[in-house]
Amino acid sequence: MSSKKTQKGFTLIELMIVVAIIGILAAIAVPAYQEYTLKAKYSEVVNSTAGLKAGIEVCVQQGDCLDAATNTVINVAFGYNGLIPVAPTASTYLAGVAVAANGMITATATAAGGLNAQTYILTPTLGADGKLVWTVGGTCRTGTPKLC
Repeated sequence: MSSKKTQKGFTLIELMIVVAIIGILAAIAVPAYQEYTLKAKYSEVVNSTAGLKAGIEVCVQQGDCLDAATNTVINVAFGYNGLIPVAPTASTYLAGVAVAANGMITATATAAGGLNAQTYILTPTLGADGKLVWTVGGTCRTGTPKLC
């Protein structure tokens, strides 16, 4: 009688192929995950400007923050006529927010959690339809990864 040996387990080459596949996937996934977490942290900085943008837009629509002669934004300040909210408080990833009299909002990240005090700058321009158009700038647009 001939007896057959049944194979139990995996061969060395099969295990090496699995290890190689896991290595390739890890080489792709880890940098993507790191970029994702940085962008998630930076979203706190971006979101801190939402209330200020809305307040400035209302102020411009009501005419309180608009120079009619030049069609430019003026008189913007925290708490102005109750339309523009107070500055958001600093937090884990937000160092602070500043608003210029021309409506330009500058939010700065902390130098923690992989962030390097990047700035997020919003500059308002009055469009032909009377609505504000926000232009995004700052150091968050340079470097790798681009955070805004």
